[in-house]
Amino acid sequence: MAETCLFCRIVRGEIPATVVASTDDAIAFRDIDPKAPVHVLVVPRQHLSSLNEATDPSLVGRLMALGAEVARKEGIADTGYRLVINTNEHGGQTVNHLHIHVLGGRAMRWPPG
Repeated sequence: MAETCLFCRIVRGEIPATVVASTDDAIAFRDIDPKAPVHVLVVPRQHLSSLNEATDPSLVGRLMALGAEVARKEGIADTGYRLVINTNEHGGQTVNHLHIHVLGGRAMRWPPG
């Protein structure tokens, strides 16, 4: 799966992306179909199909911390932002690689719409 996974290919540099932050564990890049003025994806370098496969709580914490760093870099930390993890089909996950959406730059209402 990792050989053909879209996000694994971005991590390996085979597909271009606008990277806004990176760590040893993850990269953060702009979503190509943004749902908010700021829409960045935080993706672990290791292939995990979904949050269900993330057995290392410290990795999940580091991904969340990178999401917060992205929010600061993008200038949305003070006004507010949303971190979203969609998991599997009914959760709205469309790419089978764990990722966190960093969304902001406008009021994020619930329910969305």
